Amino acid sequence: MRVVSWLFDSDDSSRRKRTPKSPKHLDSADSATSSSSLSEAATGSTSLHSSLSLQTLPSVPSLQKIPSDNLTVTVSHSVTSSFKLRERSLPVTCLAVNGGYLFAVSGHEVSIYDRAMCAHLDTFNGQDPFSGTVKSVGFSGEKIFTAHQDGKIGVWKLTAKNGYKQLTTLPTLNDRLRRFALPKNYVQVRRHKKCLWIEHADAVTALAVNNGFIYSVSWDKTLKIWRASDLRCKESIKAHDDAVNAVAVSTNGTVYTGSADRRIRVWAKPTGSKRHTLVATLEKHKSAVNALALNDDGSVLFSGSCDRSILVWEREDTSNYMAVRGALRGHEKAILSLFNVSDLLLSGSADRTVRIWRRGSDSSYSCLEVLSGHTKPVKSLAAVIDSEVDGVVSIVSGSLDGEVKCWKVSVTKPDNSFYTNQ
Repeated sequence: MRVVSWLFDSDDSSRRKRTPKSPKHLDSADSATSSSSLSEAATGSTSLHSSLSLQTLPSVPSLQKIPSDNLTVTVSHSVTSSFKLRERSLPVTCLAVNGGYLFAVSGHEVSIYDRAMCAHLDTFNGQDPFSGTVKSVGFSGEKIFTAHQDGKIGVWKLTAKNGYKQLTTLPTLNDRLRRFALPKNYVQVRRHKKCLWIEHADAVTALAVNNGFIYSVSWDKTLKIWRASDLRCKESIKAHDDAVNAVAVSTNGTVYTGSADRRIRVWAKPTGSKRHTLVATLEKHKSAVNALALNDDGSVLFSGSCDRSILVWEREDTSNYMAVRGALRGHEKAILSLFNVSDLLLSGSADRTVRIWRRGSDSSYSCLEVLSGHTKPVKSLAAVIDSEVDGVVSIVSGSLDGEVKCWKVSVTKPDNSFYTNQ
């Protein structure tokens, strides 16, 4: 089972049983403002008890409860820019923000925009269609890493003369030469095919960067760890029983992988050890896990799946083990992308919407807003905080309709001192 199953995984069941309508979406073409108590936010009590929500993971409690602080939050949003990456409207497969630049991917091309002005600056990898679709982009120092359909990872650098120049691909030629002669360096990847253990044998689906290391996952079911300084592969782990779709790494180095086998696995390197070991397997989702995100300190993990639910996992004590606390429901189709920024969680779905969730002081969550306007599934999200004081967040969403939308969202809070302490 591969990630392509996410789009219409739940369509048949939703057609057979008529469900209550979701809260009305605000028109993306206009600026919209809503003011209400948190308990009556965009996914209020009506959606909490909808049959659509209850038929997915009924054993997991909902975290969308009435917060004890009962404060009023005003949310306003507007689309500041909307543009197509390519004339043929190829799907937007990845978005990433690095400093003042937005990196947006369509097909095999990576386009760079000025984030503030949404002005196109450059495009790279345009001459290499044979590498296949770029599925993820990561940054380490001055290097840019791109994950490709053909199983390779491109390494790029911005140069003064030639713009974005490809330095090499992973695994590097030197790394291959070091290992190709010894039979022990080969692993069986198919019935009649072997390859070096440092090679991905299928599409690289996601990248994560932490503390000088690059973490890559693939449809070949493996997690590989690369050192950014010398670009050598340090570890290869048979992580799952099916395609691996997502990876997230906390600041302390704990690695989380999400797979089409419906599991999330937790990997850590014990003190004094050179290799990561499996420390936990998180099993609650009923279908493929498509997206993972961590909060700022790594104590909360969010996972999105084809079962239409976002699960919230929290660390128990100081251990690496995560226990499920509950679910965030409201999306009508598969969750395809998650992004955490400050105390906000963004979720993109095959239902063509983006939802903005906020954690309250009592660990409950409210959906502050629903952003609509895309005509196909929302595949990728990125966001940065523009102003801590004013609560202004810039959000970028990319869809399979080939369009990128840039949003300005302002969360006005009645008592800034209260929220500053959260």
